[in-house]
Amino acid sequence: MSITLTPAALARVQRYLAETPDAIGLRFGATKTGCSGWQHHADLAREERAGDTVFEQDGVRIYVDMLSLPQVDGTQIDLVKQRLGEQFLFRNPNASAECGCGESFTTAADRA
Repeated sequence: MSITLTPAALARVQRYLAETPDAIGLRFGATKTGCSGWQHHADLAREERAGDTVFEQDGVRIYVDMLSLPQVDGTQIDLVKQRLGEQFLFRNPNASAECGCGESFTTAADRA
């Protein structure tokens, strides 16, 4: 089980954490939503919650709740620059399909 950050994503999360003194890491997971079923979410973690699985990479702690873990396990989080902005990109090996707009995904378990 793991969640990993590319060097670009790691550097960006480290900057977010340096700018937010009360943050203790990155909270990552999936919520039931969208036209395909699941949507990734990432935010700064301010506390560890009961049932969290915690991954650590180069000093950055990544908190994943137990309900999200089956949907996001193995995900690589990247940061891509596009024109004048940047955004996180989630390479999730559990996603078997995405909606047309790319905002949500389905897993093989959802289709069963």
